[in-house]
Amino acid sequence: MQLNVGKKVAALQEMPVSQLRDRYAEVFGETTNARNKQWMVKKIIWRLQSMAEGDLSERARARAMEIASDADIRRRPPKAPDPSPEGVKSAPIPVPVSLDNRVPIPGSLITREYKGRLLEVLVLDEGFEYAGEKFKSLSGVAKRITGSHCNGYLFFNLRRGGDQ
Repeated sequence: MQLNVGKKVAALQEMPVSQLRDRYAEVFGETTNARNKQWMVKKIIWRLQSMAEGDLSERARARAMEIASDADIRRRPPKAPDPSPEGVKSAPIPVPVSLDNRVPIPGSLITREYKGRLLEVLVLDEGFEYAGEKFKSLSGVAKRITGSHCNGYLFFNLRRGGDQ
C-alpha cells in the first residue's frame, strides 16, 4: 500500500484538534489527552507510515530487547548523601553579608560635609540610621538631606572596590 505522506499531512493539518483526537483514537486504538496539534499530526503520520510499510523485523525487535535488558534503568534518582558526619547536626550561623562592596560593615560611620555641616550616617545590619531615623538605602538618606532624589553612593562618595 502506497501512502502519500504530503497529502495526509496537509489533510491532518486542516483538521481541528477535536477531529485529530478522534483520528488518533482510530489509528492507535486508545484516546489521548494531548491538545498539541503538531504533536498529534506527527504521531498519526508516524503510525500510518508504520502500518503501511510494516512493523519492525523480528531480528530488530530481538536486538532492541537485548539492549533494553542491558540498560540500568532507574525509576527514581538515588538519594543524595548526607553531607554532615554521622549523627552530628549543626545549625548554620547567619553572617550578615553585604552584596555591595561600597557599603562599610555594620557599625561603621559614614561621614560627609554638606553645606557647612558634618553629616554622620550609621551603617546597620539592615539599612542606615541618620538623625535618629532609619532608612533602607543610602539614597533615602541623601533624599532626606537634600530634599531631592540622588544616588546615595555618589552623595556619600562611596565608590566601587571600597575606594574613598
